[in-house]
Amino acid sequence: MAVNLAEPSVSSSLAARDVLALKRVFETIHSRSCPTSFNFHMHTVCSDGRLQPESLIQQAIAIGLKGLAITDHHTTDGYQQAQRWLNEYQNTASEQTPLSLPHLWTGIEVTSELLDTEVHILGYAFDPSHSLMRPYLQHHAPQRADALAECVVTSIHGAGGVAVLAHPVRYRRSPEELIPAAVQIGIDGVETYYAYDNPNPWRTSSRQTEQVKHLSTTHNVLNTCGTDTHGLSLLQRL
Repeated sequence: MAVNLAEPSVSSSLAARDVLALKRVFETIHSRSCPTSFNFHMHTVCSDGRLQPESLIQQAIAIGLKGLAITDHHTTDGYQQAQRWLNEYQNTASEQTPLSLPHLWTGIEVTSELLDTEVHILGYAFDPSHSLMRPYLQHHAPQRADALAECVVTSIHGAGGVAVLAHPVRYRRSPEELIPAAVQIGIDGVETYYAYDNPNPWRTSSRQTEQVKHLSTTHNVLNTCGTDTHGLSLLQRL
């Protein structure tokens, strides 16, 4: 195999640091991280949510989020719009106004198949322009081989990103079956902190969290959190 000894570009170096920063956040995530410090699962009108991307990022700032990812299904349109708004806001803000803006990572939610079961893979901090991501940015679920969870995870990694198994207790098969299978194909983490019964106010489901946290520790993978917002509030799922 040929080894590329060329000096990495500035953009690739920045992307690598972006991934490392995200992994450091995932390593410190706990039950109280979401929804007011970090949120790595939310949807906009670009897929099946009700929030406009600009409204979402405005709400994130108002809540005081430190970091987030918009994980629309099979598109990064919402991320692109939110990032443009965030850049403009930062550029036009008064120099006298102290800014504490959240970090917005690229994100996506992909419908895939694992152990003959439909599961959702969350991708983070990947390059959305990478050719490997093309099958997953078509505004619809991938087909045939592209839908295999192994292909999804491999593509996210190839585009420089991090792959996470979403809400592991929501599927036909148990997390005790799915998480080891996901680890075998290279998954980086699991969505450990999740509100399965849509409580108000939002709180992670204790029984399922304990179940998934035990498995993530056993298999040495990262933990993430997210509200899976589809409605108008980032503090709720629906």
